[in-house]
Amino acid sequence: MLHISQKQAFANRRIHRSPGDVCFDLINVLLLTVFTLICVFPFYYLFINTISDNALSARGLITLFPKGVHFENYIQIFKISGILTAAIVSLARTVIGTTLSVFASAFLGYLLTKQNMIGHKLVYRFIVVTMYFNAGVIPWYINMMNLHLLNNFLVYILPTIVAPYSIILVKTYVESIPSALEDAAQMDGAGYMARFAWVILPVCLPILATITIFSAVGQWNSFQDTLFLISDKRLYTLQFLLYRYMNEAEALATIIKTAESSEMLANMTITQTPTSIKMTVSMIVVLPILLVYPYFQKYFVKGIMILSLIHISEPT
Repeated sequence: MLHISQKQAFANRRIHRSPGDVCFDLINVLLLTVFTLICVFPFYYLFINTISDNALSARGLITLFPKGVHFENYIQIFKISGILTAAIVSLARTVIGTTLSVFASAFLGYLLTKQNMIGHKLVYRFIVVTMYFNAGVIPWYINMMNLHLLNNFLVYILPTIVAPYSIILVKTYVESIPSALEDAAQMDGAGYMARFAWVILPVCLPILATITIFSAVGQWNSFQDTLFLISDKRLYTLQFLLYRYMNEAEALATIIKTAESSEMLANMTITQTPTSIKMTVSMIVVLPILLVYPYFQKYFVKGIMILSLIHISEPT
């Protein structure tokens, strides 16, 4: 009876809300709605301009709703030489680079929590130092050249495997895991690799999802390594092509126009313009991240919240 009365009292407190509570909730909803619209609108604006009349889009007349809807821009963009190859290269570097980086960060972060590892403090400090000091572009280029990574697909993978920030996140997270879990596996005869694979990794899924997002977004958006280290067109990434297309949109629009038939050119709705080229390529580059991020979002938020709780609870 007491339990039921407590539930009823709690329900009554929820029903009878003060005007201040209602006003506070309304302001929260309003502010969060406005903030959401501010975040979403740039992507919406980009999309409606890619499917609208290209002549109107070039004149800046598409603002809230698409006009003269068509999807010819996407068809024509994929006819540009090299863009499909660049998309495959970007996808390959993102998947392979992210997978290796997450595994290396997880294993190194786990090892650095072991007090019996020789020189673990020195290694950890050395990793942290690399976050604050950078040799610069020229030494970096010379280093890549001496490693024979110029015009080599591995230049996208090897330099990004060890990610200091990700290692620090994993190390901090692993230190929060009760040692009894690993001790029980060790008593059953499990070695370091077995304990890492069957005890640590399953528990670390939230933080691993967090660093997966960081690594994948970094790999997908990177173009400077291609700019400095790659001259082979077969190894161009989608982001590097976007960088070039942003600077050469006028020329690309002219090339596509000359490749079309006279009937196509007569229809100004689908005639390519520099604006249509820029926005369509930008949308193609952004779309994969927009599709993948919502899936990892719950793990991302959970990992960040757990890390914040760990930092708060750590003694100063």
